[in-house]
Amino acid sequence: MHVILAGYNVDKEVLEELKKNSPPREDVTPETLSASYARISRDPRPANELRAIARAEVEKARRSNKNIIFKMGHHSIAEHAVFNFDIIGVSRLAVEEIEKFRLCSYTEKSQRYIALEDDLSIPEEIKNSGKQSVFEKTIKAQNSLYKKLYKKLIAYFLEKNKEAASNSKKHFMLEGCAREDARYVVSLATKGQLGMTVNARNLEFLIRRFASQKLAEIKEFNQKIYALAKDVAPSIILFTEPNDFDSKTYPEIAEKARSFLKSSRKSKELVCLVDFTAEADAKLIASLLHTSSALPYKECFKKAKDFSLEEKKEFLMSAFKYMEFYDTPLREFEYVNLTYDLVISASCYAQIKRHRMATLTAQKYDPELGVTVPPSIEDIGSKKEFMEMMEETNHVYSLLKENMDQGAEYVLTNAHRRRILLKVNARELYHISRLREDATAQWDIRRTAGKMSGLAKEVMPLTCLLIGGKDSYPEIYTDIFGKPPKLSPPE
Repeated sequence: MHVILAGYNVDKEVLEELKKNSPPREDVTPETLSASYARISRDPRPANELRAIARAEVEKARRSNKNIIFKMGHHSIAEHAVFNFDIIGVSRLAVEEIEKFRLCSYTEKSQRYIALEDDLSIPEEIKNSGKQSVFEKTIKAQNSLYKKLYKKLIAYFLEKNKEAASNSKKHFMLEGCAREDARYVVSLATKGQLGMTVNARNLEFLIRRFASQKLAEIKEFNQKIYALAKDVAPSIILFTEPNDFDSKTYPEIAEKARSFLKSSRKSKELVCLVDFTAEADAKLIASLLHTSSALPYKECFKKAKDFSLEEKKEFLMSAFKYMEFYDTPLREFEYVNLTYDLVISASCYAQIKRHRMATLTAQKYDPELGVTVPPSIEDIGSKKEFMEMMEETNHVYSLLKENMDQGAEYVLTNAHRRRILLKVNARELYHISRLREDATAQWDIRRTAGKMSGLAKEVMPLTCLLIGGKDSYPEIYTDIFGKPPKLSPPE
């Protein structure tokens, strides 16, 4: 066996410095990795030799990439080229669009950990609406209330947690509680930043999708990221033009939907389990039997259905016996699915969208669904002031909507709600539960995740035997097995 480190991400500034001190060269591009790895399937020479050939013949490598991707349809070779992007000064609303692409990696500026200033994005749609002044006035009022609430909430959390407050090292954590609740009043126009890592195939997909977007901020972002990628790797970013599928499909579906849904009523139920795998516990057992035998699935399912309740529980305990709080359930848990209709705040959505192995589709923000008010806001006696700000925001949103197809939602806040449809398999639900039901999780998503887990336990109790936040894992495990797990979560 011979294992070679073929390459890794390097800061572009380092590459530029290296290029300054060396003769001109064309091979400083991730395209050579795509071209050399594409040859592995048909060329018997070692991979490191194929890389050397690609570096020596960059133009030939680029022609090869275009031929393999465009003519032969093998887009997977573009996945070997990886890009990192700093994305600075984009709105919270734009971040939501950018982070829809599930096979990319993102780390985002957190409004929980960083106190916000008066930084906001004024989109072209607002500038062209003739209502920029009322928009800016509303945002300034929101930001002013944020600062006021933040100060009051710091005092509130220090007083509420006197033991922790006595330790100066824990003040940042308590101030974080104040930040995360005060942020509910700030708008989706608030500027943020993120780091994004993406392979060329998914970058091309993002660029193609965004080429058909109407929102000016997304169009500007798309033009900039395409120019950067094309300059470095022109042979693997190919399909980038607007197309009818991306630009017309959803609008036409929406138009047809309106004629069918005229008299329908909006439910405001926050967490609703709308679909799930029937006989989930038996099907999970059947999939485990299938992996562990030579029998076809139908026979495994038939046998699993014949198990008594105690036999099912005893069998599934074998799948949990050696699990620690950091372990992911076995792959077979992915055969069991649950679909939730959720009405959640923008703050909650910002977190739930991070679970990209789920299937998530979202409606637009809808003031008719109400807003989520942090309990601490009520505790400090500021709920009336908070709700007055929400009512003013809704009024301005209505004004903006009068002559704007898109862009009015920039004025809405982190407290405003939207409805989403979320499909997860049981394995992913465990991940959501471990992370989002933990005591350190933010209260809004912790509440939502807890309700999701509770509904799941009702319909598939054995599949969900060990579901729960990582902080409660030792207790859950002990209840099932009569003894604690080997490891406990770190404090």
